[in-house]
Amino acid sequence: MALRLARDEMIIVGVPPGVLGVLGELLPAGCAVIVEDPELIRRRDLRRALSGMPFVSRVVPAAYQQDAFDVDALLAAEPTLATARLVMPGVEYAVTAAARLAERLGLPGAGVSAAETFTDKHRLRRLAAGHGLPNPAYALVRTPAEAEAFVRRVGGRCVLKPTRRAGSLGVQFLDDPDTVAAVWAATTDPPGSEEDAGVPTEVLVEAALTGSEHSVELLVAEGEVLFGNVTDKRVLPGRYPVETGHTVPSGLPGAECRVLLDVAGRLARAAGFRTGVLHSEWILADGAPTLVECAARLPGDLIAALIAVAYEASFVEAYLRVLLGERPALPARAVAAAAVEFLVAPPGTVTTIGDVRQASRVPGLLDLRLDVAVGDRVAEVVSSRQRCGHVLAWGADPTGATRTARRAVELIRLVVA
Repeated sequence: MALRLARDEMIIVGVPPGVLGVLGELLPAGCAVIVEDPELIRRRDLRRALSGMPFVSRVVPAAYQQDAFDVDALLAAEPTLATARLVMPGVEYAVTAAARLAERLGLPGAGVSAAETFTDKHRLRRLAAGHGLPNPAYALVRTPAEAEAFVRRVGGRCVLKPTRRAGSLGVQFLDDPDTVAAVWAATTDPPGSEEDAGVPTEVLVEAALTGSEHSVELLVAEGEVLFGNVTDKRVLPGRYPVETGHTVPSGLPGAECRVLLDVAGRLARAAGFRTGVLHSEWILADGAPTLVECAARLPGDLIAALIAVAYEASFVEAYLRVLLGERPALPARAVAAAAVEFLVAPPGTVTTIGDVRQASRVPGLLDLRLDVAVGDRVAEVVSSRQRCGHVLAWGADPTGATRTARRAVELIRLVVA
């Protein structure tokens, strides 16, 4: 059922790439103003690109990626925004700006302090350490020599990551301290996209963890957790830990899921997170959940869609309702399962694509997207932006959903020369 919003009563800061279709189903015509960086509006011709989205009233230019987001200037240029009832961050780099705007308008949101913490991995590490939440060994480093010294001191595999990037961009494993100088630029200046321009970042080096990887999605209203889900995640082996798949709900035993939900709730409370969605990532190292990172926004990688399928309830709608000050009820337990597998290929030129038609007919398959064609050049996958498509599948349980998704991927089978 569409939400009841009048014209310009919703502000979305940053175009949300993965949920525009869902928003189109939920929102009435003309209710949403999208605030976007002027350069991105120009480069992507966003006014024309979004003209087919009836819920979008207009696109307003404002730079939000930098720390100097000017709320007063935005409201002076667009005075009708002062009567908005809902502010939503559409992308990672808009989380703090959206929190500032919501706070200025007296609307529900993450809270500025929590938003600043969850968009800076170093601040997040310090918060966790100060509240007794499990962290790996870590250090903020300014030079390759400092990172190399940390790797030698730890004496094992480490992770180098930028403090303010999204989609695994710039994250890489270090196995040999002698290679730090050679790979430093892959973290400090990774091949990114327009969204990353002008976003200041520092560099963290951390001891790598071994164990199964999971995320926890919490729906929070004024500090109270209304809903929690645990997702199983899969990542590429090798130097770049880009995510290759997710399954909802987790196949972990109930006791381990409860531990993950509990520690995610502790993290939310420690940060003073107020209202919205909190997507935290954890590794079960020796059975104990250790924090990887956390985002104060809707999760990417189609996790919201997986939750909608598994729980038979719209996670995106529930998110919008808490931002309106409501307290929606979501099922306490999943009634089925869903999985997504992303299509990845080694670098080279695509020479063959398997049987997409047969893959689309796999029982339980809900969605298939292929972003490459024969003859396309595929780059090395160093971030989630470089994957070649996805398949999304339903199952009666987590194992069945994951098996169906993987079966479809096997049929598609990209061959690269």
